[in-house]
Amino acid sequence: MNSFNSKKNQIILSQSFKKNWQKQFELDIKGNKYSQLEIFLGKWKLTCNDINYIINYCKRLNKTISNVFSSEPESIISASNLGLNTSLILEKNTRIERDLNIENSSNSKKAEVSIIFHQGTLHAGEIIEVESDILLIGDVNPGAIVRATGNIMIWGRLLGIAHAGKEGNHESKITALQLRPVQLRIADKIAKGPKEKPEEGLAEEAQIQGDVIVIKPARTR
Repeated sequence: MNSFNSKKNQIILSQSFKKNWQKQFELDIKGNKYSQLEIFLGKWKLTCNDINYIINYCKRLNKTISNVFSSEPESIISASNLGLNTSLILEKNTRIERDLNIENSSNSKKAEVSIIFHQGTLHAGEIIEVESDILLIGDVNPGAIVRATGNIMIWGRLLGIAHAGKEGNHESKITALQLRPVQLRIADKIAKGPKEKPEEGLAEEAQIQGDVIVIKPARTR
């Protein structure tokens, strides 16, 4: 992350503070004289509660956040869900897949990479299927389908169908800014989305607990 340290208004969280990123953040921000800051989270996986801590600490010092940068999709989703401008930093061994040749049939294109990034809302009849994790930036509308052998992360609303761990991985998760799907599947378990409104300011996460799929605020533990 040091390669990004070209501006004096940047706060860069190093992995050297393995147990207490808050301590590093407080020390760095107190020593920064600028009122508008860019926050680089690196590989820290931060929840909405963590991002709220950063926002509130900045407010106490009369500082605002102009942008949040991270190489972790979950941190980007958390920050975006709280209304911050965000930028996803891609590692050298990852790949953006902006055009998956989405089909209006079951013949969806497959790709074998560690994580797929797709930008754009999926509409009714469109299907994405990957042999990896997937981060989709946009909504999944009713009638659209996302399938993955790993985790599914949606930087938007899940209103269609999502199937994570499609080859039987019970540890897979589905995360979205709003989980109100027509159908939700993880491995061989099936569930419907809840009808009540989501808790404000928190992304949602679906995972298998016991023998059922449970939906809860994302990574609040």
